[in-house]
Amino acid sequence: MSNYNKSDHLLLLIQTLSKSEKRNFKLYASRTKRNKCAKFMKLFEVMRKINSYDEKKILKNTPISKMQLSNVKAHLYQQILISLKLLHTEKNHDIQIREYLNFAQILYNKGLYIQSLKLLGKAKIIARCYEYNTILLELVEFEKMIESQHITRSLYSRSGELSAESKELIEKIQCNNALSNLSLELYGLYLKVGYVRNEKDKIFIETYFRTNLPKFDIEKLSFYEKLFLYQAQVWYHYIRQDFIMCYRSSYKWVELFQNHIKAKKIAPVSYLKGYHYLLDTLFYLNHYSKFTDVLKQFEKEVKNGEILVNGNTKILIFMYTYTNRINKHYMEGSFSEGVKKILPSLFMDFKKIYNRLDSHYIMVLYYKIACLYFGSGDNENTIRYLSKIMENKKKNLRQDLQCFARLLHLIACYESGLDENMDQKIQSAYRFFIQMDDWYIVQKKIIHFFKNLGNVYPHQIKGQFKKLRDKLIKYYDHPYEKRTFLYLDIISWLNSKIENKSVEIIIQEKYLKNK
Repeated sequence: MSNYNKSDHLLLLIQTLSKSEKRNFKLYASRTKRNKCAKFMKLFEVMRKINSYDEKKILKNTPISKMQLSNVKAHLYQQILISLKLLHTEKNHDIQIREYLNFAQILYNKGLYIQSLKLLGKAKIIARCYEYNTILLELVEFEKMIESQHITRSLYSRSGELSAESKELIEKIQCNNALSNLSLELYGLYLKVGYVRNEKDKIFIETYFRTNLPKFDIEKLSFYEKLFLYQAQVWYHYIRQDFIMCYRSSYKWVELFQNHIKAKKIAPVSYLKGYHYLLDTLFYLNHYSKFTDVLKQFEKEVKNGEILVNGNTKILIFMYTYTNRINKHYMEGSFSEGVKKILPSLFMDFKKIYNRLDSHYIMVLYYKIACLYFGSGDNENTIRYLSKIMENKKKNLRQDLQCFARLLHLIACYESGLDENMDQKIQSAYRFFIQMDDWYIVQKKIIHFFKNLGNVYPHQIKGQFKKLRDKLIKYYDHPYEKRTFLYLDIISWLNSKIENKSVEIIIQEKYLKNK
């Protein structure tokens, strides 16, 4: 979706800099007088004022030739990264540890072994405190090397300790890696195909989970081991559409951070994702009161600065805030209110971070926007945003979302009266479902319904809507067919046609009845 390429990486980096980071870079770069007029500084001044990469404009406004530009850009990029490292060393403990390690290496090369060991000791204290076990193992191995190769007067007492420490860390890292790999693989499967579609998918995911889940004692697991375990469980239950178990695991995920307050600042991305999946499962469980309570708590923590804000978390806060606010309007049936209250600020914020959003996030957001417009009765904008999803060339990304976007597109085209090429649109949707291997009973019945609708007399249409509704309701709680209803509330749409009411009113009535 993004049109950025490799030549734009420098511009994108500059656009992400805060005012204080830009000021710090200027101070860093100007520490020597000759840098003030350097070509890379001239380039920085020009690039920080432009919104899109324009090589002609850059060359016109800087004393840089076309042949020099690539090297000057590379130098500027490196200088910005160095200034950011210096600015954020104290805030980022892993950078601080690496700096101690680098200094220890320099001292070691000079033969200052005792001083090198002292810096390693300081680095180890920080690494242990924040459970950076991989870096900690590297520190221990370096310490072992110094102790084994040089007389430091501590070899006799330290050799056994270091050996035991190294062995314990290797075991922890192996368990940690097994859990994090399992979590990542499951997440990758979800991004590709979404929920399980059939018995074959179910057996595969259950077998994969069981065979790759390492043995563990929950009481002995570290913070990160528990985090990866809960993440893996969430993806596993989520893919299987077991939202009650998914709720329990996502609740433990969030609770883990709330019991380790400092972790919110160290791993804010994971904390935000936990919150999102907790809200998402409550949405699918239709637990409105609990959903609104958790959403309020989430927004309160963001507002109060309890969650660290940086380039990564800004994107996630944007995505999770708006998708869950939209979900709240879905649950209430207040689609028109959502269009008025949410979309203006959403579009404004979206423009600011569009170039940093990946295709998955953009696709999810477009689908949410399209559904909000559809519920409000604005079929023109529904079609517009669904078309953006359907134009996506990455067929292996969220195949499920791409399939159901095509179903909603057919419905919106029918509702808007843009049905002159309906046969062609139906055929296109049919081919896509076959291509994606997502041709199941509910999809078949919906496609066949639209295919045969042109042969039905006007006075018979309401009867056809009733027949389709009665057929689909049978699959509402089906283990695999029910996933269609998670993406598309087609029953409410059919009821709206049968009862001559808007989709918005139908869902509002359902919400008030279940409240």
